[in-house]
Amino acid sequence: MHYRIPMGLLAMVLLTGCQGFPPTPYTAGQEEGEETTCDEAIPTLKESHCLLDAWVDFGLASQRGDREWRESTLERLQREDSRSRLARAVALSWGTESQWDQAAEILRADLHTAPSDLQPLLSYWLNELEGRRAMGEKIAGSEAERQALAAENKELADKLEALTAIEQSINLRQQSP
Repeated sequence: MHYRIPMGLLAMVLLTGCQGFPPTPYTAGQEEGEETTCDEAIPTLKESHCLLDAWVDFGLASQRGDREWRESTLERLQREDSRSRLARAVALSWGTESQWDQAAEILRADLHTAPSDLQPLLSYWLNELEGRRAMGEKIAGSEAERQALAAENKELADKLEALTAIEQSINLRQQSP
């Protein structure tokens, strides 16, 4: 009988399992003293709970950033490590059309160096960038075709004007006795 209360408490503790303990931060894979911060201006490639969020935020900042922001960010990303190269590619992908080629080249070359959780996002951005590049090439081709057609139209209009002048000249000669 004296064992009823302790046995009841023991059963209750066993049934609640780990939920009965206070939560502790997940630190598997992190060295002692090493912390992952989620508010860095340039996201890291370290596996963390905020890896995707940090890269999405950086992508949005790149999209919204102006030329001055992009230039200052690119100056900070001059190193040749994977993090700098991938971040540089994201920043360049929202730059001028001439920077798109460089961004696509970097993304293709370094995509495999990104953590597996980040690779689908970077692949999506690469595909989106390729789509913009293809659309830009299509627009450039259409513009060249439009200019060629405008030149041909002007040439035909000049010929028509010359033929009209010849016709008027012939009509004037026939009217004069």
